Amino acid sequence: MGILPNYKLGNFEFRPGRPRPFGATVLPEGINFSIFSCHANSCSLVLFERGAETPLVEIPFLDSFRTGDVYAMTVLDLDPDQIEYGFRIDGPFDPANGHRFDPQRILLDPYAKSIGGLDKWGESGAREGIYPYRARPHIDDFDWEGDKQLNIPLEDLIIYEMHTRGFSAHPASDVSAPGAFAAIIEKIPYLKQLGVNCIELMPVFEFDELDNDLQNPETGDQLVNFWGYNPVGFFAPKAGYSASGEPINELKSLVKACHLHGIEVWLDVVFNHTAEGNENGPTISYRGIDNSIYYLLKPDGSYYNFSGVGNTVNCNHPVVRVVLLDCLRYWVSEYHIDGFRFDLASSMGRDPEGVPDPDPPLLEVLAYDPLLANTKLIAEAWDAGGLYQVGSFPAYGRWAEWNGRYRDDVRRFVKGDAGMVGAMAARVQGSPDIYGDRGPQASVNFITAHDGFTLRDLVSYSEKSNHANGEDNRDGMDENLSWNCGWEGPSDDPETNCLRQRQMKNFLSILLVSQGVPMLLMGDEIGHSKGGNNNSYCHDDLINYLDWSALPANEALFTFLRHLIQLRAAHPVLRRRSYLKHQPAAVANGDRFTDSISFHGREPWSPDWSHESRQLAVMFCSAEAAEEGAPADIVYLIMNAYWETTAFELPRPPQPLRWHVAVNTSMTPPDDSYPPGREVRLEDQNSMIVGARSVAILVAR
Repeated sequence: MGILPNYKLGNFEFRPGRPRPFGATVLPEGINFSIFSCHANSCSLVLFERGAETPLVEIPFLDSFRTGDVYAMTVLDLDPDQIEYGFRIDGPFDPANGHRFDPQRILLDPYAKSIGGLDKWGESGAREGIYPYRARPHIDDFDWEGDKQLNIPLEDLIIYEMHTRGFSAHPASDVSAPGAFAAIIEKIPYLKQLGVNCIELMPVFEFDELDNDLQNPETGDQLVNFWGYNPVGFFAPKAGYSASGEPINELKSLVKACHLHGIEVWLDVVFNHTAEGNENGPTISYRGIDNSIYYLLKPDGSYYNFSGVGNTVNCNHPVVRVVLLDCLRYWVSEYHIDGFRFDLASSMGRDPEGVPDPDPPLLEVLAYDPLLANTKLIAEAWDAGGLYQVGSFPAYGRWAEWNGRYRDDVRRFVKGDAGMVGAMAARVQGSPDIYGDRGPQASVNFITAHDGFTLRDLVSYSEKSNHANGEDNRDGMDENLSWNCGWEGPSDDPETNCLRQRQMKNFLSILLVSQGVPMLLMGDEIGHSKGGNNNSYCHDDLINYLDWSALPANEALFTFLRHLIQLRAAHPVLRRRSYLKHQPAAVANGDRFTDSISFHGREPWSPDWSHESRQLAVMFCSAEAAEEGAPADIVYLIMNAYWETTAFELPRPPQPLRWHVAVNTSMTPPDDSYPPGREVRLEDQNSMIVGARSVAILVAR
């Protein structure tokens, strides 16, 4: 016997629903709809036939359908594949007290698992329409075939930050679905060849790429929101990244395929703000549901802007914490996501008054949540309000951080700034001065990321060139810590280009042997340039597309990086979970090496810490990590950021080991790097000539 409905409106039968879970839940008898609003006076459910401009029906939530602050209703005999839904909520419009209810608006469900209106990239619906972004019910029926999170130890990862569309949208990508999740699957062999085992996808939560009113002054073309750091919904994947029209299953297929090949998938999540912007922005969802709950508001009711784009989510409100925790649990349980990088994560630690909380409830609950126990949590430990927490982000023994100080210090050192040797010693050993007893795996090391110069531009431009962004070159960072090697922009001078190539290899060499977790930027492996644009968020064009046709001309750089990744994998001493102890000269006698790190200069055991020094050698040694029969696993890093060639005397490795050259950036390919096991033995075991502005890496075997 079926369930008898309690109520009927036209052809639609409905009854009181289940308050949890929130959102739309497909049941055998129909669909349950549940939504929270504390300050609303009334709420109604608005149903559309998929794609229709006008509603099928609007069903009010009766008083008996409300439990506490939750409205819940089950509508019977609905086909989830044929409908879209929204909510109309009435309440006070009193901005001074934080309330912005508007019963003229149909609102998007914060828990929408699929969002219509943005189905094809570049073809979003009319944003001023009756209901532009539409929630769609979804049945989770994907066949994972036993797949689960990979749980690769954090210190063993090589992270590759990529943009889903930018990775394959170039005409030379030679994929069946350019710009789509499916295209990444086709390029997995490329990722495997390079050696990365973790991809970090820039935002894939649904966003409107046409949400940009600026034009490129150089071409007149309309600019876009290419990067996606402006979420419309937290639970729905970007429909415009789907070639099949089924973004949920296509993204799940990507995760499943990556896992099959030993590659973790991380998501760059944006919880610090939404696409609703400030008081002049559109009402899409949260603002119309309960503005004073979901956003950080000033005493006058205006928005705190710790995100830099208009509003800041009230992350530590008890209700909002539930939404964000439910969100991450959903992505882990339903998509098998391995980790999350949190954009402007410091804003997530602010209390409802916008003050930094030393013990933020959200960060704590994420750290200890049982469903997220094996999920990596990575903080961008600053926000746009001036809060900088690199090394002081509330970690609870779980959080790692983008190490912005690593990026800045290595950039300064490699370009030749004075006074950087001491900082470099700290950075290559995993920044113990910053992370203390948290260990080197708390440090995600990077030279470049989506924000800022690419690796090629870092050595080709001393000033940003963002004129094409339509903001008179005012946007983007001014302090890039870059050096153009003597000429701004592209050069025909062989010496300049040779120096630039060497500097790129210097950066990569230091990154891949540093303790911590290395992160690479998509395209750096083939020297991708954005023409000096350090804020390319608005370009759906070749500025942001990985140029696959450039691979043959840059194969030497690709091979160099591949060898570095192989070197890191072959030497566990470079992937420690705890800091290596410092070994003084008195302990090393040539025959006995303990687990240790030691610093050297032109002479062994005599580093030059003076302000004008631009040279440092570092020996990483581990007896426990040595190959069977070998007395120690030893890697010797020589960094010469000075502009003259220098002879470095070498410490003597324990018998019977001898020094072999794995990397020498002063040499031309293929003699600049070697795969593990094929390193070239040094003829002179007592010293090595290291070229000007060069890095050498020796291994003892």
